[in-house]
Amino acid sequence: MIALSLAEIAEVVGGQTHDIPDPSVLVTGEVVRDSREAGPGSLFVAFVGERVDGHDFAAQVVEAGAVAVLASRPVGVPAIVVEDVQAALGALARHVVRRLGATLVALTGSAGKTSTKDLIAQVLRHKAPTVFTPGSLNNEIGLPLTALTATEETKFLVLEMGARGIGHIRYLTGLTPPRIGLVLNVGSAHIGEFGGREQIAQAKGELVESLPPAGEGGVAILNADDPYVRAMSSRTKAKVILFGESGEADVSAENVRLTDSGQPSFRLHTPSGASDVTMRLYGEHHVSNALAAAAVAHELGMSADEIARALSEAGSLSRWRMEVTERPDGVTVVNDAYNANPESMKAALRALAAMGKGRRTWAVLGKMAELGDEALAEHDAVGRLAVRLNVSKLVAVGGREAAWLQLGAYNEGSWGEESVHVSDAQAAVDLLRSELRPGDVVLVKASRSVGLESVAQALLETGAEGEVAAR
Repeated sequence: MIALSLAEIAEVVGGQTHDIPDPSVLVTGEVVRDSREAGPGSLFVAFVGERVDGHDFAAQVVEAGAVAVLASRPVGVPAIVVEDVQAALGALARHVVRRLGATLVALTGSAGKTSTKDLIAQVLRHKAPTVFTPGSLNNEIGLPLTALTATEETKFLVLEMGARGIGHIRYLTGLTPPRIGLVLNVGSAHIGEFGGREQIAQAKGELVESLPPAGEGGVAILNADDPYVRAMSSRTKAKVILFGESGEADVSAENVRLTDSGQPSFRLHTPSGASDVTMRLYGEHHVSNALAAAAVAHELGMSADEIARALSEAGSLSRWRMEVTERPDGVTVVNDAYNANPESMKAALRALAAMGKGRRTWAVLGKMAELGDEALAEHDAVGRLAVRLNVSKLVAVGGREAAWLQLGAYNEGSWGEESVHVSDAQAAVDLLRSELRPGDVVLVKASRSVGLESVAQALLETGAEGEVAAR
């Protein structure tokens, strides 16, 4: 964070100083909420959680070098005491962002937010120092903490914004007002919480409503291929840039194909020119993500050649998102177990099919959460798609939703042992260990709550053991 005195922070957040002998002392380190991350010059934010109260660690973080604690009560060590710690954290982030003057890019969508955010950050880094959301810390706590990592050198701040309901993105844009807003798609993720796609679109569109007018530099970047997103152009006074396959898109791709290893290759078209891209990421769905990133980069002054070069060099920065690892025995494990919704599940299956040409393919799939009344139909559709894509074997892991996955495969024509339903992750591991052959490709994917990353990890450990045994 930029250096701020405790007195200035107290004024910004409307707090009272306690046990602070010298309010002019500067916070020169990070603002952290995890006591283990506290260090010299840091500010520790004490949240009260369901199991842990951050106030209990106040003395520990000061001993580790923290300058003070942002707290809701006196803690016996230097502290700024406020009524609402979360609101105070947001106020501090808003103050820092305004002082910095960096260009703030915000993005949202039902699927692909984190992968696209990582692409944008890697492309913009070629132009100037860039700070971006780590992983998917995209809520009312993670977003301000990310913003507070920016320094005087930061030119671009790329923030992912998630929403669990109407008003959430409006709140986040109030903390960190963006100049460029990107909406990727309106899909089925969290449809059980929102109640329908119209409600999801209403919530996601709050991002473009927050943008400054075009005359003040505001830019809304919208997916031309998603009718819900494209319709958001009427909800903003910002300049509108379209990306996608539509003939009206300002940023588009032609000659899209997948390499033999399943990586997208295409010719990128922007208003400033065209250039060829071959990505390191896996799956055709990353083409749309790349076009979104290219639209942002174009608006910030990068040429088509610069953008294409950066996209071709970009890798995966966030774990368990299409992580591709080849074992010594030739088995390829695709760990995409961080989360799942119908759109990302189908994209991952298509990527598996592309990667597995001429090889046996395994789809180890689990529950997609928060789908509400659409859960049965969506799980059935994924099971059917696995059959249509000629996935060699579907392993549905878990309870009712997994049974629906297998039912969809069965109704689409799966027979014999082409699909199987197992009770839990360990059962899936046992099955795979006994049946995998060199050269097989295994996709592992489900909602985060299912914890299927353990399957991928177990398979990779098995591969390592095999390598040791062979040696």
